[in-house]
Amino acid sequence: MAAVDSFQLLYREIAKSCSGYVETLALVGACYMASKAIVVLKDCFSLIRVHFVPRFVCTGDLSQQFGQWAVICGVSEVIAKAYAEELARKGISLILISNNFSDVSDTAKAISDIYGVQVIWIEADFSQGSSSCKPLKEAICTKDIGFLVNSLDLSLDSSHNFSDLSEDLLWDIMNRNVLAITLVTRLVLPAMVERGRGAVVNISSEHRLLPTSRKPTLSASMAFLEAFSLSLHNKYGRQGVFVQSLQPFRVASQTPEGHGTCLVPSPPVYVRHALSTLGVSHRTTGYWPHTLQLGLVKFMPGWIWMLGSRIFTGAS
Repeated sequence: MAAVDSFQLLYREIAKSCSGYVETLALVGACYMASKAIVVLKDCFSLIRVHFVPRFVCTGDLSQQFGQWAVICGVSEVIAKAYAEELARKGISLILISNNFSDVSDTAKAISDIYGVQVIWIEADFSQGSSSCKPLKEAICTKDIGFLVNSLDLSLDSSHNFSDLSEDLLWDIMNRNVLAITLVTRLVLPAMVERGRGAVVNISSEHRLLPTSRKPTLSASMAFLEAFSLSLHNKYGRQGVFVQSLQPFRVASQTPEGHGTCLVPSPPVYVRHALSTLGVSHRTTGYWPHTLQLGLVKFMPGWIWMLGSRIFTGAS
């Protein structure tokens, strides 16, 4: 009995001496939980402000807000093509740029026939130097260009080891994903700045957050486009040109309506959501389920991402 009394007395004395530390730790824990709650509330507010409010607010005529014409660079990519179709549906005339003659000509004819807008198509190989820029210069010189949509060519960097890639493929990747986007933006942007209005949308992918080991040049191209967009936004955002970095997760490759899912939407569904964020957020996934996926990816350890990417690329 004396031993029990002695232990209880010792416990009370220890608890009394540590009470100040316990209160301090409780305060630290409360502050930590409060900071996490504030972050969650901030993210929820941002999700509603960017993805839901604009869809219920009338934004007006895009041609009056930005301009009558849109330049689409990389129209072979499904999201860029869906952007062209959605802008044409809203009455915006188009200048389509691609290095694939048959693809860009067929797309231009189909859009013109369906939506009744003027469509100019340009086959351009920017690896040929300044001479490749001449057709675009002539096409935009008298046009009220309000939109520029640049899309990375995600099909170029196949899932192979970097050391196995040929020099020709590396040059092709740099020319299409870095040089082409930089040159087209340089040609289109000055007129936007002069008029004090316009929108530049650069489309890459949220996979740049955790690059895979099998696609290093594509991951580097995504990082370049993100930094390029941020620099343009900081410089020209105050001069009336809205620069948006669009970073989607997976989008279905089939273009007809209804072929996508909630997490993997069809390109038309994705673009309608993304277009509603134009003028609202300069850096976004463009689609609210993708924003939720982004929140999960940020908490994912890098080794899990790398393991999953190795399994996926190995299976493919």
